[in-house]
Amino acid sequence: MKTRIMLICAAGMSTSLLVTKMEKAAKEAGDDVEIFALPLSEGGKMINTVDCVLLGPQVRYAKSEVEKLIEEAGKDIPLDVIEMKDYGMMNGKAVYEFAKKLLNK
Repeated sequence: MKTRIMLICAAGMSTSLLVTKMEKAAKEAGDDVEIFALPLSEGGKMINTVDCVLLGPQVRYAKSEVEKLIEEAGKDIPLDVIEMKDYGMMNGKAVYEFAKKLLNK
């Protein structure tokens, strides 16, 4: 079964580049994943369809809001904020490894 990782950000511009780099890291690891990014306004609508949620540092303030959406959906989905350094440097491999750690994979 394909693992789905959603990144939530402010607008999605820079995060789409990070998604591309994360997909490359996943492919190199031989993992079957789907990684995508959505703005905060859209991300909540997709909670029921994902296995992991990562927040961009610029929307870290919304962590409790997203936690509430996960709880309301009756899901146990790992959620955390991407390290600012890894996000700023677009370190897709580090962010992908972070997601895998959250997923215990």
